[in-house]
Amino acid sequence: VQLQASGGGLVQIGGSLNLSCAASGSVFSVNDMGWYRQAPGNERELVARITSGGSTDYANSVKGRFTISRDNSKNAVDLQMNSLKPEDTAVYYCKAEGLILGVSPATFWGKGTQVTVSS
Repeated sequence: VQLQASGGGLVQIGGSLNLSCAASGSVFSVNDMGWYRQAPGNERELVARITSGGSTDYANSVKGRFTISRDNSKNAVDLQMNSLKPEDTAVYYCKAEGLILGVSPATFWGKGTQVTVSS
């Protein structure tokens, strides 16, 4: 199972970025997907997550600015980030939780993608 993430980069304050991530692997049935981030010196924290049914959960710091969505047919999740602030600067990681062969719980992480918000 692999998670391929893309879309990070450098953006100015108030700008927008879209992060995308897709989970591949026929033996893995995906339930929850989400985005986490880790800034230097900080622990990894939840940014947003979404269930297979479409229920969402956001960190308070990004509510109203970020939107998470997913395409279940592609096991893909997007994170649209608007009104970016310097404190959003971090490495962003995609996470997928589900079942291997419909039986064994498993969690996979993608390689991080850097988001830098500059003034």
